[in-house]
Amino acid sequence: MQPLQSKRHVSLKTGGKVTPPRRRMPARRRRGAAAVFGLILTVSLVALMAVTIDMGHIRVAEAELQRSADASAMAACWELFDQQVSGASEGAMQASARQAANSIASRNFVGQQAPEFSSGDVELGTYSPDQAWSTSDPSSYNAARVTLRLQGGGNGELPLFFGDVTGRQSQSLHATATAAMFNSISGFNEPGTSDETIDILPFALDLPSWLAVLAGATDDSFAFSNGSVHSGSDGLCETNLYPQGTGSPGNRGTVDIGGSNNSTKDLSRQILHGISKQDFIDLGKPLKFDSNGELKLNGDTGISAGVKDELASIIGKVRIIPIYTTVTGNGNNAMYTIVRFEGVRILEVKLTGKMSQKRVIIQPAKAVARHAIVDSSAVTHSSYLYTPVMLVQ
Repeated sequence: MQPLQSKRHVSLKTGGKVTPPRRRMPARRRRGAAAVFGLILTVSLVALMAVTIDMGHIRVAEAELQRSADASAMAACWELFDQQVSGASEGAMQASARQAANSIASRNFVGQQAPEFSSGDVELGTYSPDQAWSTSDPSSYNAARVTLRLQGGGNGELPLFFGDVTGRQSQSLHATATAAMFNSISGFNEPGTSDETIDILPFALDLPSWLAVLAGATDDSFAFSNGSVHSGSDGLCETNLYPQGTGSPGNRGTVDIGGSNNSTKDLSRQILHGISKQDFIDLGKPLKFDSNGELKLNGDTGISAGVKDELASIIGKVRIIPIYTTVTGNGNNAMYTIVRFEGVRILEVKLTGKMSQKRVIIQPAKAVARHAIVDSSAVTHSSYLYTPVMLVQ
């Protein structure tokens, strides 16, 4: 029969000393500690959630603000181009560009509000491919730079959802964007589909004649206004595109952008509809300047009366023409050295009667070159031909 053991426990590790058993915390006190810990955890989670939601709200607003600034810059730049075409003053260009930018910004909400541009937040200037910016010469403006702000001075800061929790009621934001058109055009890319064309006329003009027009050294007998051509002066001089003084005898001035020996049918199509994807394929080489800034194009039989109706149908329309420096060879063997492309408008066509009376009168006209190749290292630049508007910053 074993002896009765004491209710106290004897620890062998303590040399027989008696160690009292642990006493458990009362249930009420355990519940109170859990409640405090739960409260702290809940408050922390709420604060974290508030910060996370507000930060997400800010990031979304930043993206919306940048999107609106990008679209507004492009709209302002297109408006700049349109105002330049109409011959508007610098003040009118600035006012119209800002109005165009505000029109777009008002349709792109940021944080449930439509921001507006303040005075000075829409700026016109000259932007070059090396990212230089200048406002010294309004006649060379090709870009619009905008800054869209959500700040105390305009539009107000972005309100936050949990300002009472985070201690921040609103957030200041701003976004800047620059859109530009470039005139350092070194050629054209092939259209992507057979339905696309480029409005290049298959006729070349010599560089001295073009420079004389730009210098105001030729006649100014025609004016284009309200969509029509009439007699009078509009400040833009003219020249005769009909082949004269090229160094080749006979009907001169036609260039083959396509297969060699373009027929009258081919020329008529190109006059009316432009250069097609198939023309690029038939040309057999890129329509692009080489490292010397030159492009050799074979010459055809010149401007014949067979295309007078087609030319007459595009009077008042804007087209692109190649500009050349030299021409060698005779007749169908003529070879033109093209050094730039320019925008022109057809004003008058007369291809019947005496040779000395035949004419295709053109004047400079700002044109947009779709599928243009931009070359920032180009030595020469077009004066009246620009790429479509693109975001650059």
